[in-house]
Amino acid sequence: MGFMSEFKEFAMRGNVIDLAVGVVIGGAFGKIITSLVNDVVMPVIGKILGGVNFTDLALVLTPAQMGADGKEVAAAVLLRYGAFIQSMIDFALIALAIFMAIKVINRLQRKKEEAPAPAAPAEDIVLLTEIRDALRSR
Repeated sequence: MGFMSEFKEFAMRGNVIDLAVGVVIGGAFGKIITSLVNDVVMPVIGKILGGVNFTDLALVLTPAQMGADGKEVAAAVLLRYGAFIQSMIDFALIALAIFMAIKVINRLQRKKEEAPAPAAPAEDIVLLTEIRDALRSR
C-alpha cells in the first residue's frame, strides 16, 4: 500500500472528519462566547463596578518614552491583567456551555437506554403460540 493511499485512508476515516467538524464548530462557538463576554457581560460588570473597562486595566511596568518632538519613542510595557480576567471569564462561560450541552446529551442518551422493554405476552397468547408450534411440527 503506497503512502498516498494510506494517507487517504487515514484522512477519510469518520473520526478524523468528525474531529475536523468539531474543531471548526468549536472555533465558531468560541467567537460567539468571546463576543458575549466582550459585548454583553463585561460592559454590565464594568457599569456595576463604576464604569471600569476591563480591557484597559493594566499595571505600567515601564512608562512610554517620549522624544524631544513629543512623539512616542518607546511604547509602555504593560501588565494587562484586565485582558487576562476577561479571558478567564471567556473560559468559564465556554466550559459552562459545554458542560450544559454534554449534560443534555447524556440525559437524552439515558432516556433512550431507559426505554421500556416490550411487555411479555399474556399467558393465553403464550399457550396459543405453543399449540400453534406443536401443530406445525406434526
